[in-house]
Amino acid sequence: MGFARRIAPAAIAAIATFSLFAAGAMPAFAEMVLNRGNQAEPTSLDPHKGTDVQSARIGYDLFEGLMTFGPDGKTIPGVAEKWEISPDGLTYTFTLRADAKWSDGTAVTAEDFVFSWRRLVNPATASDYAYFLWPVKNGEAISNGKMAPDSLGAVAVNPRTLKVTLERPTGYFLASLVHRMTYPVSKANVEKFGADFVKPGNLVSNGAYKLTDYMPQSFVKAVKNPFFREAKSVKVDTVIFHHTDSPETELRRLRAGELDIVQMAPVTQIDWLKQNMPEVMKFYPVLGTQYLAINMTKEPLASNPKLRQALSLAVDRQIIVDKITKSGEVPAYTLTAPGVPGYTLPDANMAKATQAERDAMAKKLVAEAGYGPGGKPFTVEILHNTNESTRKIAVGIASMWQSKLGAKVSLNNQEWKVVLQNAGEKSYANMVVLGWIADFPDPYTFLKLFLADVGKMNRSGYTNAAYDAKLKEANLTTDPAKRLALVTEAEAMMLADAPMIPIYHTSYRNLVHPRVKGWFESPMGVQPTRYIEVNR
Repeated sequence: MGFARRIAPAAIAAIATFSLFAAGAMPAFAEMVLNRGNQAEPTSLDPHKGTDVQSARIGYDLFEGLMTFGPDGKTIPGVAEKWEISPDGLTYTFTLRADAKWSDGTAVTAEDFVFSWRRLVNPATASDYAYFLWPVKNGEAISNGKMAPDSLGAVAVNPRTLKVTLERPTGYFLASLVHRMTYPVSKANVEKFGADFVKPGNLVSNGAYKLTDYMPQSFVKAVKNPFFREAKSVKVDTVIFHHTDSPETELRRLRAGELDIVQMAPVTQIDWLKQNMPEVMKFYPVLGTQYLAINMTKEPLASNPKLRQALSLAVDRQIIVDKITKSGEVPAYTLTAPGVPGYTLPDANMAKATQAERDAMAKKLVAEAGYGPGGKPFTVEILHNTNESTRKIAVGIASMWQSKLGAKVSLNNQEWKVVLQNAGEKSYANMVVLGWIADFPDPYTFLKLFLADVGKMNRSGYTNAAYDAKLKEANLTTDPAKRLALVTEAEAMMLADAPMIPIYHTSYRNLVHPRVKGWFESPMGVQPTRYIEVNR
């Protein structure tokens, strides 16, 4: 893939800090470089395939959609200059900006969007996020192989006009267009290189940056795109995303001056950070939830709701956020995070009980299910990624289950990509530690994960026709308040079935060196590099 030879991380950061000139020459100016700790290896740089936040952070620098993120993390117009929505809510007509260009200088056209959207829903692409465009006419049928991709309800009226027809009114559709899965790829670029279009030297992008280098398990490097419509306001010349499974390693590199931003501080070092480096701590709540997905395709948990409910009741969430994460997280009893505008979280009865009452109820349910002391052996395996912070959470939960319920709990530690693969294929034994950050500010971004027809993204394998129907009914409702009330009913239905165990609502534990300016709190944890600068 034309990757650079392996270089020590410190050397990479040092080399990247200044422009390189011929031997003996003096630099004409200092290049502004931002070194970002981006956690584990991204799953893909293809904007229609990367399923994790690591891929997302890179994607939001490389590409721009009809909508995009503003300097406060809220949604603003991107490639779309303006749009009109028909009175019946079925037709959206977008006018693209005249100065929207690809990094090779060619214009971003409506046909690029049509090509890209057809590519996303095409079964041959095998995108886990094809469902993002199911609201578009024929989108779901195309994904299911029942119609041809060219039947999608997206038409290029002319180079700057994109007309989109929906299957039915969809209240969240416009908000969802901030997500990178709806972003365009260059039709000419993909047709020229095929699957290799994402390689450095091949990839053409329309965001503030363009890809120049990628070393797997090490870094992704991008430089300022001179053809970006707001290139004059972009301060950082080069951004390097550094990858490692170890938050502790990222912290060491921040202290050594090799990183400017660390995405998630290690929970093992929160107390040390508070005492020694409080000035770098930027902890804030995001629309996210950490949870355990339960494999609903394997026994004994699949057919035993009492066991699933008992396991959830026995998790002392307050201890986890107070003693392990210690970063402002809130105990979670729902999948949807608090803070979604206009949404009322369903009542969680277990949240109203004391932990002692929850523990007593859990023991009773385990006994009624025929497990635990005096019953059948109760064994559970937790799959989690190679990350000390996640491991400590899994260890804590395992200890609770063992001491309270007599369960025998084992931990299965794997690389992040392996965890996602096993979760998507439902090949894990019992449970997997996962997290979800909202794709857009709407509860549907959480609850779609448990729809029967979203394929690999339904990582528990949960199926409930009544739940699916309730969410569908909600999204057919044009009255926003009525729609959200129906969504609340759907979430309550899913929580009662317990195909997942909410642990806590997420706080981002960003570490930001004081030399970084323009960093901001974002409800979805997205801080595009285009708004940041570094004063060295």
